Amino acid sequence: MNHMMRSLLVVIAAYLIGSIPFGYLIVRKKLGGDIRETGSGGTGATNVSRRAGKAAGVLTLLLDAAKGSAAVLIAKTMTGDEWVIAFAAIAALVGHIFPVWLGFRGGKGVATGVGIFLVLAPVALLCAGAIFAGVVAVTRYVSLASITAAALIPAFVWLLSDGLWPLLVATVVGAMLIIFAHRGNIRRLVEGTEPKFRFKQ
Repeated sequence: MNHMMRSLLVVIAAYLIGSIPFGYLIVRKKLGGDIRETGSGGTGATNVSRRAGKAAGVLTLLLDAAKGSAAVLIAKTMTGDEWVIAFAAIAALVGHIFPVWLGFRGGKGVATGVGIFLVLAPVALLCAGAIFAGVVAVTRYVSLASITAAALIPAFVWLLSDGLWPLLVATVVGAMLIIFAHRGNIRRLVEGTEPKFRFKQ
């Protein structure tokens, strides 16, 4: 198998791995119904937590992060090509946000992005995570924290990676995807109708 074919298969596999709708499946199994019809309309950990409890939310978070890590680790193992790894990372995020199994309507990509950048840029992820925690602590808006962290992680990658272009491209495109997926949250934040996260339930 030549490099181009292997690279294409790796990117397709990354998309399909990203498309696995763990939050949807967990809620479907536990409560029935479609998690996308309640709350923020996403399949991610925050919405699952609101609908099915903290344990279900944490499980969703871990599984969504794991699939992001798995996609880029497979790309690293199969090709070692930095651009293929970058495209695999983007494909995994696209898969989570636009999953083929759910009519291309999935989650917001935050946990999957965490899994991806845990492998590709752990120090930049740590910096973005600190920003995320600070925004949640001050505002109690998980969506605002997610948007802020996503917007800033390309800057952290640029500062910490010596301008490694494939990683920077993956980070910028990933940030754009995550922010786009939060467009409904942005509208609700502007309107003042976005629900706040409750630390104790």
